[in-house]
Formats: sequence, structure tokens, C-alpha cells
Amino acid sequence: MIEIQRLAAGDEALFRKLNIVFAAAFDDQESYAAKPPSDAYLTGLLSKDHVFVLVAADAGEVVGGLVAYELEKFEQERSEIYIYDLAVTEAYRRQGIATALIGKLREIAAGRGTWVIYVQADYGDDPAVALYTKLGTREDVMHFDIPVQKTATA
Repeated sequence: MIEIQRLAAGDEALFRKLNIVFAAAFDDQESYAAKPPSDAYLTGLLSKDHVFVLVAADAGEVVGGLVAYELEKFEQERSEIYIYDLAVTEAYRRQGIATALIGKLREIAAGRGTWVIYVQADYGDDPAVALYTKLGTREDVMHFDIPVQKTATA
């Protein structure tokens, strides 16, 4: 039976297993496995109230999960949650796990009075587009990565 849980400080080992799932699902070992963060860093991240790390586990083995962030807005007194990453291992796909993860995030968001949850998908990622279309309203937007200018240290 699949269990969904929100990770907290002390769950760093499960977070590391989730990063392995992300690395495989996104075929991106460089980003998710090459330079793993320290336990102290993960503890700090998992201690933050606005960071949501959810895992789906089958008999204790992480088979999927998501990482999301709550963003406070300025134009009104409200917040929104951004799903940064969501993945399910190949053997467990098409079983409702991603929908269950988003359902759990919806519960958390409702309890916090959040206005909306949003996520982006890449063109050509038809399974993700189908899932998100089933759960919400599609907006076509453009995404830009702006590099951070490094400054000289004194």
C-alpha cells in the first residue's frame, strides 16, 4: 500500500532517496546526485514551514514525491504554492500516485489558506501535461532563467 507523508527534520535519509527518484525520472544525475547537500543543509530545509517535501512510499521504499514552496504575495494578503519537482518511479506510474501527492499538497494548502497551487510542465512531456490538465486550468506562459551576476569578494 502506498503511503504519502510530509518529510520533516529527521527525515533526511528519505529526502536523499527522493533525490535518487528525481535523478532517474528526469535523467539528470548531475543536478540531483553529483553534489548531494549535507545533512545539516537538508535538516534546515526540512525545518522550514514554507517548504513542502512529500514522498510516496511502498513498504518504506520511496517511489515518488514532490517538492513545493509557499510564496507570499504582495498584491493581496495571500500566498500560493509552487510545485518545483514531482516524479514517480517508472514501475509505479499510472497508478494515481502523482494525483495522490498533489491531493495531499491540496490538503496542506487548504489548511494554510493558500490561494492556488501552480506547476509548470515542458512541451512534449505529455503525461505531465495530461495530469495537470486533469487537475487544473492551463495557462501558456514563457519561462526564463536569468543568471545571477557573481560579485567579487573582498
